Amino acid sequence: MRLGRTFSVLYRSYPLFRISCIVFLCLLCLGIVSFITFEAKKLPAIHSLSPAVGSAGDVMTIQGEHFGEERGTSGYVEIGGSRLTAQGYLSWTDTQIRIVLPTNVQDGLVIVATKNGRSKPGFFANEAGIPVEVPPDTQTSLPVIQAITPQAGSYGTLMTIRGTNFGTVRGNGAVFFSANRDDALQAPFTSGIGTDSLDEFNPQFIPASETNYDYEYWSDGEIRVRIPDGAADGPVFVRTEKGASNALKAEIRLPAGTKSYTGKRTYVLQMTEDIEDVDSKNTTSVTLRVPRPLVSAAQPMADLTECKPAPVIANYKNTIIHQVELARAANRKVKFSQQFVVAVYTVQTDVNAKKVRPFSEKSRVLYRATTQPDSLIQSNDEAVAAKAKEIVGKETNPYLQAKLVYDYMLETYDFPSRLSRENESALDLLRKERGDAYDFAVLYTTLVRALGIPCLPVSGILVDADLHVQPHWWSEFYIEQFGWIPVDVALAKGLDYKAFKPLDDARAFYFGNLDSQHIAFSRGWNEVKPALVNSKIVRRAKSYAFQSIWEESSEGKVNYSTLWNDPVVLGIY
Repeated sequence: MRLGRTFSVLYRSYPLFRISCIVFLCLLCLGIVSFITFEAKKLPAIHSLSPAVGSAGDVMTIQGEHFGEERGTSGYVEIGGSRLTAQGYLSWTDTQIRIVLPTNVQDGLVIVATKNGRSKPGFFANEAGIPVEVPPDTQTSLPVIQAITPQAGSYGTLMTIRGTNFGTVRGNGAVFFSANRDDALQAPFTSGIGTDSLDEFNPQFIPASETNYDYEYWSDGEIRVRIPDGAADGPVFVRTEKGASNALKAEIRLPAGTKSYTGKRTYVLQMTEDIEDVDSKNTTSVTLRVPRPLVSAAQPMADLTECKPAPVIANYKNTIIHQVELARAANRKVKFSQQFVVAVYTVQTDVNAKKVRPFSEKSRVLYRATTQPDSLIQSNDEAVAAKAKEIVGKETNPYLQAKLVYDYMLETYDFPSRLSRENESALDLLRKERGDAYDFAVLYTTLVRALGIPCLPVSGILVDADLHVQPHWWSEFYIEQFGWIPVDVALAKGLDYKAFKPLDDARAFYFGNLDSQHIAFSRGWNEVKPALVNSKIVRRAKSYAFQSIWEESSEGKVNYSTLWNDPVVLGIY
C-alpha cells in the first residue's frame, strides 16, 4: 500500500516520471511482441511445393525456411496424414527438402515438422485422382508382348522378346519369369499381378538379374535377355513404369540336372556404426559406405525398413552412404543404424556330371567378368595356375574339376579354431596349408577361376540356431545351361557352427547345396571409387562384405574413432 501511494504521488507530481513509465511500458510491450515473433519464426514454414500436383515416384521439392540443417530424429514430412518413411528423403536443408512421393500417396495437406513444431500446411493433389475430360488410352502406354523366341531354354539362354511400348531405354524396367521356389503362387497370371512397385518382392516371379549381366539389349520394340538363374516354367512378362504387359509362357529345361529353392527363412537384420572421440574444428567430413544385403535368386528380398539418420544415398553400388561433418560431432557420439528384412532360401542341386559341357560362350560378359583376375582373386598367379592343373590332372569336365578342387582342399588344408584377423593374402594358404573361412573361400575361387570356370567368392554372415552371427565366406561356380552352384569349403571342413537342422554328411552337402542360414552381402569384389581427391580411405579386412572402401574422410587434421559392429539378427520368421 505504501509503495502504491508513493508511486501515485510521483506519477501525479512529476511529468518526467510519467513519461518514463509510459516509455517503459511501450518497450516492455515491444519486447514481448518481438519475443513472440522471434519464437514464431523458428517454426518451419512452407513457401512452395513443386510439383503441387503429381504422382507416386515423382520428386517433390519443398521450399521454405526453418527446416533445420538436417532432419534429425524429430523431423518429418507428412502428406495426407501419413508420414514418409526414411528412404523417401533425398535431401534436407534449412530452406529446402526433396522427397520421393511414395506409392500410396494421397491428396491432402503437406506439413513439415521439426523439434520446434509443425508448419502451416501446403496442399498436394494426386494426379491419378484428378478427373480429366478424356481418360488416357492405357493401350498406348502399357508394354505389350507379341512373341518370345525361343519359347524354351535353360538358365543363360538368350531370349528375344518382341512387342511394343517397352521404352527406348530400360530405366527401371524389368523382365519377370516364373520363379522356381516351393512357395511360388500357383494361381494363373492376370493383368493385376506385378503392377505394384517395381522393387516389390513377389514369390511367384523372379526378375532377370543385372549382376549376372542378363540384360543384353533393350529397345521400344525388342528386348534380348537371358533366362535368369532361378526361373521355372510359366508366364513371362515385361514391367515398366507404366505397368505390366500381357504374359506369354516359357519352358525352362536344365539338361544337366535339377535345382530347387525351398525352406524360406525371413530375417530382421540390423547393422550399427558409431563415430566418437572427435577432435576437429575444421570442415572435415566422413563418409560411411554401409554394405546392403544382396538380392539374388536364393536371396530375393532385402528391404530397407529403417535407416537413422536419413542417408545421403540409400543405394549406391549396393551400399548405403552416410556423411557427417566432424566439427558438428565434437564431444558427442554419432550413431548410425540400418534395419533390413531379408528372405533367404535353401539351395539344392542335383547334377548329372556326364551331361555337363565346357563353357562355349566365352565372349559372354558373365564369362569374362568371372574368370579374370581382380584385386581379390589373383587367378593369374603362376603358383595358383600350376596347383590348379596339378589338382585336376587330365579332367576336362568343369563340374568334376570344381569337385576335385573341393576335395583336394578338404584333404590338404587345416582349419584354425578361430578367425585370423591378419591382413595376409589368401594365397598364403598354398604355402602354410592352414587358413580360416575367408582363406578357404578366396583360394577355392582363385583355383577354380584359374581353370577357366566362372567363379565368385561370396561374403556375408552365418546365423546359427541360437541367432548368433559371425562373418562368413563361401563360393559359387557357374555351369553353362545350369547356373550357379554354391560351395562352402569351411563348413564342409568342420567350422564350428550350430545348424538349425544338423547334417549327416556336411562334406557331401556343402558342394552344390547351401542352407538358408547364409545371408550374402556381396558376390565378388565391389570396387568403390573414392569420392574425394587425397582423401583418407579405410578398408575393413575379413569383414562381411568384399568392398574397397568402407570409410572415407576429406583432407584436414582430425582425430576420431569409428566402431563398425557386425550385423545382428533381431528376429526370424
